[in-house]
Amino acid sequence: MEAVAGADGKLRCPWGVPVGDYRDYHDQEWGRPVVSTRGLYERLTLEAFQSGLSWITILRKRENFRAAFAGFDPAVVASFGPADVDRLMSDAGIVRNKIKIDAAISNARVVADLGDDFASLVTSFRQPDRPRPRTLAEVPASTAESVALSKLLKNKGIRFVGPTTAYALMQAVGLVDDHLADCFVQIDRTADDQAGC
Repeated sequence: MEAVAGADGKLRCPWGVPVGDYRDYHDQEWGRPVVSTRGLYERLTLEAFQSGLSWITILRKRENFRAAFAGFDPAVVASFGPADVDRLMSDAGIVRNKIKIDAAISNARVVADLGDDFASLVTSFRQPDRPRPRTLAEVPASTAESVALSKLLKNKGIRFVGPTTAYALMQAVGLVDDHLADCFVQIDRTADDQAGC
């Protein structure tokens, strides 16, 4: 499927056409560079929680996730203990999956220990500019680079980040540009933290 015109007449990646959360995320955030440790930890955590679910579920719960996980401050989440796990498991505003919650806390400890080296490690996988895909069928689920990123993160102690999750992270934080060729969104991949956090 190629880029599709939205209600405003702009061509977008098909998944970003519906008005609302998907379109806002597509137009304003997806693929824009994120280089801060906190921002990368947030995206890593959300991608892990998304595994097996639709992305819209995560988008609609994102503010709840931010509140539940202390604004994704790795140092704070790293200090979470059993009472916090119980609190998170009873929070209907997030995805209540103990394995994913435990992974988010464990990952925060790794990220906090690595400090800014975590951001440098992840962003070192930024891919050179290449032609954007023409159709969704040309967008891979994983690549050799996402396999390598997944392996490196796992070796550092990061959990719940297979090659597909690693590739979704790479797309989300601007390490690759998988907006379709005719999509109106143009991204300056050299900018710092366009998506903020």
